[in-house]
Amino acid sequence: MQALPRLGENLSLTDLSSLSRLSLFFTPGLCSPNPTRGRHYWIPTTQRLFGGQIVGQALVAAAKSVSEDVHVHSLHCYFVRAGDPKVPVLYQVERTRTGTSFSVRSVKAVQHGKPIFVCQASFQQAQPSPVQHQCSMPAVPPPEELLDHEALIAQYLRDPNLHEKYRVGLNRIAAQEVPIEIKMVNPPTLNKLQNREPNQMFWVRARGHIGEGDIKMHCCVAAYISDYAFLGTALLPHHYQHKVCFMASLDHSMWFHAPFRADHWMLYECKSPWAGGSRALVHGQLWRRDGVLAVSCSQEGVIRVKPRVSESKL
Repeated sequence: MQALPRLGENLSLTDLSSLSRLSLFFTPGLCSPNPTRGRHYWIPTTQRLFGGQIVGQALVAAAKSVSEDVHVHSLHCYFVRAGDPKVPVLYQVERTRTGTSFSVRSVKAVQHGKPIFVCQASFQQAQPSPVQHQCSMPAVPPPEELLDHEALIAQYLRDPNLHEKYRVGLNRIAAQEVPIEIKMVNPPTLNKLQNREPNQMFWVRARGHIGEGDIKMHCCVAAYISDYAFLGTALLPHHYQHKVCFMASLDHSMWFHAPFRADHWMLYECKSPWAGGSRALVHGQLWRRDGVLAVSCSQEGVIRVKPRVSESKL
């Protein structure tokens, strides 16, 4: 049996079974109301903690303080400081309200004695509702007809005319291990910088098997998924003119509408209706394959850019 990573140590997904990988990525540790420590992180190329993982771990910490028959229906978060990947995150849960139908929990994520993230999560007992409606799921090719992330990167790298800066970036991305699988509906053409409409869609699911009964884990993985490439949607109309200097999430909200399995393919539809003041707003919808709207998301983030200078391919 392999030894688990030490406290605060980065985690290699290949070290563990699929379910253990997910559990380590999203389970903070000790039970609330005692402070809970997150120990295992995926570190993106920014070398900061990934916001989606912090949201997911905070949600697990909050869910441990409510009864088994209530489940999260919404959460609202603020990222107040950049997270340090070398230091464990301490999650502090406050029982703001425990009611018959609804319960609210406040979660604070702390590093170096200061909050890096705050969250309010609301939980609800399942209730029948005669008032029901939803919008329609977009018509897109099924995931079986699309390339996964790894195959798409390999296809890009086989292009002899690929600019070296893209080659370096793609190799860096390919070396990373993430707990989700992705298939883009309309992947970009890298050697041709083109402005696009501020919307994108991709199929996504957790790597490995979670099982039908672990509702809290499915919601936690959805929180991770919801922040993946989300804010980048706002950059699609501006790739040709601008190069990103800094980008970070400011807040993040989620609404859970219907049961779903995060280890089954879901379509993530992302749109950005507005950008200005060095900020951008994005909205997202996670769809089940059967057309049921499972989750809605919104986020505002800071984006700082500089003019893009034309570069030679030599």
